[in-house]
Amino acid sequence: MKIRNIILLPQYEEKIAPKHNVTKDEIESLFANRRKDFFWEYGDRTGEDFYSSLSRSSDGRYIAVFFILKLNGDALIISARDMDDKERKRYGKK
Repeated sequence: MKIRNIILLPQYEEKIAPKHNVTKDEIESLFANRRKDFFWEYGDRTGEDFYSSLSRSSDGRYIAVFFILKLNGDALIISARDMDDKERKRYGKK
């Protein structure tokens, strides 16, 4: 999946940073690194679906990012956090 731009709205960034201790730079590095994208569910708007992406940040941290893939190829970030054990296993399988 090709992501054109990353959109991180202030209200989500303000939640992600203190609650999950994930920075905007880590999210951007996740999309620049090798990652695995997974369909999560269909969105409210046709063609704009919800996905998760699993990868390691440039400093080696395992991170899960949840986003809406917009029709123009932009990723609207909804949340980001450390991977749980199930996600780490899924990330390592392929």
